[in-house]
Amino acid sequence: MNKGFVIMAQNTETTDYVKCAKVLEKSIKQVMPDANVTIITDLPLKLEGFANDWQAYNATPYEYTIKLEADMVIPADISYWWDVLQERDLVLCTTIRNFKGEISDVMAYRKFITDNNLPNIYNAITYFKKSDTAEHFFNLVKEIFSNWEEYKKILKCDVNEPASTDWVYSIASHLMGVEQTTLPTFTQMSMVHMKQHINGLLTEDWTTELITEYHKNVLKVNTIIQRHPFHYHIKSFNEVLA
Repeated sequence: MNKGFVIMAQNTETTDYVKCAKVLEKSIKQVMPDANVTIITDLPLKLEGFANDWQAYNATPYEYTIKLEADMVIPADISYWWDVLQERDLVLCTTIRNFKGEISDVMAYRKFITDNNLPNIYNAITYFKKSDTAEHFFNLVKEIFSNWEEYKKILKCDVNEPASTDWVYSIASHLMGVEQTTLPTFTQMSMVHMKQHINGLLTEDWTTELITEYHKNVLKVNTIIQRHPFHYHIKSFNEVLA
């Protein structure tokens, strides 16, 4: 089975995503030594910001791919995911957790999703295999990014709403149908999302409120061992993980 993890990492003026991606790659190799990992930093078409994301389909060297956002760490073996996902053409993440490992239904950051009655998609973890379904999805993602101003005219949102990858993925999922793009029963395909309201914190900078330990591949937050992909969100945290 030609499978592997792909990390999209293009630096911006404010964030070294390549550095984040290397920390993520290291974490994957620590818990899954035989895993294939590819960091993609150079793409044939240079677009602004996350609008490059649609190129993941053509850029991946694998037949079966799990695409990850760069500012994450994988603290536990998730290789069993492949056994479930390989039966599907495309699975978008719909489940997040707090640092206690509890599935979260907090929608504080998802007004766009609720206002437009869209699937609640988190692009940070995306599985796809080379297939007509996945190719069609990423072509839709490209089309939505390219025509965002037109899409905004038919959506409930602020005129200045940016084309975030989550919003674009959600629209594409809606257009194709959730039955083709999601697998909500597979809740293990999820991530710990370290945003304030998801974790019941006082501020968005969780690193100032919670105590972390990282030693020999074990990540603890307030003594709780993290067993799911960990989306740390505060980019400076990768210094702790490096």
